[in-house]
Formats: sequence, structure tokens, C-alpha cells
Amino acid sequence: MAILVTGGAGYIGSHTVKDLIRQEKEVIVLDNLQNGHRQAVDKDKLIIGDISDRKLVTRIIKEFGITSVIHFAADSIVGESMINPSKYYNNNVIKTINLLDTMIENNVKTIVFSSTAAVYGEPDVMPITEYVRTNPTNVYGRTKLMIENILQDYERAYELRYIALRYFNAAGADESGKIGEGHNPETHLIPLVLFTALGKREKILIFGDDYNTPDGTCIRDYVHVSDLAQAHILALNALEQGYKSSVYNLGNGNGFSVKEVIEAAERVTGVKINKEVVNRRPGDPAVLVACSEKIKKELGWQPLYTSLDKIIETAWKWYLQKNS
Repeated sequence: MAILVTGGAGYIGSHTVKDLIRQEKEVIVLDNLQNGHRQAVDKDKLIIGDISDRKLVTRIIKEFGITSVIHFAADSIVGESMINPSKYYNNNVIKTINLLDTMIENNVKTIVFSSTAAVYGEPDVMPITEYVRTNPTNVYGRTKLMIENILQDYERAYELRYIALRYFNAAGADESGKIGEGHNPETHLIPLVLFTALGKREKILIFGDDYNTPDGTCIRDYVHVSDLAQAHILALNALEQGYKSSVYNLGNGNGFSVKEVIEAAERVTGVKINKEVVNRRPGDPAVLVACSEKIKKELGWQPLYTSLDKIIETAWKWYLQKNS
């Protein structure tokens, strides 16, 4: 019995792989290294290739006795998805269909799917539960919601069982400091703030300070990458124990504003961070905060990193080690 982790050399994937190995699970990583990093996973666990290569995926399933899949492989930059939707529909949706078809052909019937809070769009109900209407406002979110719908159809037709995890703002790094967030280009707030602290950026831009929030800046829910990894493992275990298919939110349930993130980074790094307020970005909701009570109640998930300072501290350790 082994687990295939697609995109396992990426940010959240590599942390999940690390924790699976810690729990003595047999893991095989399939990654084309388009967004992943070769050094993020044990070379003996890594097969370089694409999920759309059905012959390769079939060989992996048969050779290693794959019984379940955790599916991270995807493009995930919101702005790029709007400029180049073809890339996102091909890489995210069509390639996932190829993966699912190969799984079904080889009698692999359980999958944990890496989804996103972007499926909700800009809801006016806070905190966001799984029952809020899905209405993605960007192509990236639409591709993830499309895959969730495909999973429902495959369950009905082929008895595939799945758990889709809709997570909010992933942040932080493994406590060891050996793996962390390494997107290129980087678009996430905490890394950009820390790049500024490192002197790799001149300043951090604050997109609007006139929102209807306590300090006027946008509020987001930051969840530590190791807590996300544990949720994927809990979901996998649940499916292996016969749990029914489901969808879960993953967030801390606490919102922090852009200014609060910058202030926390200043406390952690001891560096005064240059910042500039500029115009709002189109489509940025004022507040996005998760309700994760469903996965806590049903699967026993409990985030360990609830302090923003602690989340940033782990990320800072990673960047210091990476840049030493």
C-alpha cells in the first residue's frame, strides 16, 4: 500500500510528504518540477513526470502498489489565470481528468484534492462555511470548482471517493527550516513582506487602506502549512477507513489585516519594513475568514499554529536559512 502525491515537490505538497514519511507511510511523489523544487523531497521518493502521462501514472500505480492519491499538482497564480486561462484549464482541469481516468482504470478509488477558498469568490457572509454559495471570481478558482464538480460526477459513475480541502491563505514553513515557501514569481503577502525585511524588495505595497475594517486594510485568514499537511493526512486516513466523500474548509478562523501582518513581521524580524499605500486592486474583498468547524468535528483537525507571530517566525527561519 502506497500513496501517490502529485505536485509533492511544491510548497504544501512537500510539507505533506515530509509528514507522511514521519508517520512511516509509503510515499511516491510525481512532479514535473514546473512549480516544485527537486530539493524539497527525498530524491528516492521523486519521479519527475506529468500527471497527464497516463502510461507513466499506470506504471507508478502498478509498480508501487498505489492505493490512494493526494492531488496537489496545479497552477495557482490568480493574476496569471486571468491573463492566460488556457494554461489553467489545460493544466488544472484536463490533466486532472487524465489522472482520474488513469486511477479508475487501475482501480484506485480514493483521492484527497487540494482545492481553494477561491471557489467562494467574494461572499458577504463571514465566517465562510462550506455551505456558502460558490461563485469564483477568477479562472483559478473556477478550475478548482470545476474539478470538485468532476469529482462528484466520478463518485456517482465510478464509485470514486474523495475529500476536497478548501484552504485559505497558506503560510509559514516547516519548523526544521529545511523546506518552505518558494514560489516564482512570489505573490503572497507574508513572503513579500519578509523579502522586504531581507532587503530583497524596496518596500511592500498596501493595496488600499480605506476598506470597512478596523485599520482600513484587507483582512485574511492565515493557516500554517504544517496544519494544512496534517489535514491532508487526516483526510487520507478517513477515506481509507471508509468515510464518505466530503468538502472541508481549512483556516484558523482568525483574520489579520495587511497592516497587522506587517507589524507582526517587524516584531519577528526586528526590522522596520518600508511600506506604501496604493490604490485598491480590483476584486479584493475586504474580509475573508474561514469557518473550519466541520473538519474539526468530523475529522478531529486542530490547527497548532494559531499565532500570527509564530507562523511568520517559521517562515522567517526558512528565508534566513535559504539566504545564508
